[in-house]
Amino acid sequence: MANDLTLPRGAAGFDISRWRNPWVVSAIAGLCVITFWVTTGTTPVVVAYLWQWMPALLRGLWVNIQISVLAMALGTIVGLAIGALSLSPVGVWRIGTRWYVNIFRNAPILVLIYFTTYVFPFEVRVAAWTFAFPDWLKVVLGLALPTSANVAEIFRGAIQSIPSTQWEAAQSLAFKRREIFRLIVLPQCVKRMLPPWMNLYASITMSTALASLVGVHDLVDTAQIASNTVSRTDFTILVYFALLAFFFAYCYPIARATQALERRHDRH
Repeated sequence: MANDLTLPRGAAGFDISRWRNPWVVSAIAGLCVITFWVTTGTTPVVVAYLWQWMPALLRGLWVNIQISVLAMALGTIVGLAIGALSLSPVGVWRIGTRWYVNIFRNAPILVLIYFTTYVFPFEVRVAAWTFAFPDWLKVVLGLALPTSANVAEIFRGAIQSIPSTQWEAAQSLAFKRREIFRLIVLPQCVKRMLPPWMNLYASITMSTALASLVGVHDLVDTAQIASNTVSRTDFTILVYFALLAFFFAYCYPIARATQALERRHDRH
């Protein structure tokens, strides 16, 4: 009889093989270390400082997440419109959208952030009212520009990947062009667009770290303030490791979900 190397399951159906996952093992080991420090009162000073700054760091991370979500939402809306215009039979629209995509896909994100920060005014006057134009909103616009260009290219590629035979078959069944697009083409495009769209969101989220360079009080800016306030070399190293861990913890699940969607798309 062949040897069965499969680890047994518990009475509740728990798969013990999950404990071999390095991330699960690392999390459990870290929890054990923290529990030991707390129960024995031997918590290192730098760890105690980091724990004190943790609420401020989390608030900074929330600022980065808000900027990334708003930039992605605005860029997606604009990008879909530009992607649709890039498929227009009118040559002027196609040329204009092609220039837009090439310029903002190849422009450095930091340059775009500086551009929107210093070109747009600090406040906007409409009749008798004055509205503030904060720096974080300018960063959203700076990130939305490359986002829209990339979404336009993703949308155009998804549309062009649909076989022309599907259009012809639907037209032979007396479907109108709008109905073909809405009922047949668009559902397939959503499945094809989702993995690259998620990759783009992870990239935009990591680019929000540049917001601190124009005065936005985000995670990076909070880490800098914490480092200057505590003024310890070991704490500075630890707080920047924590900064890396925060971005990794947020973006890594997105990358894994993207890989899962790509594998599912390949199977179908």
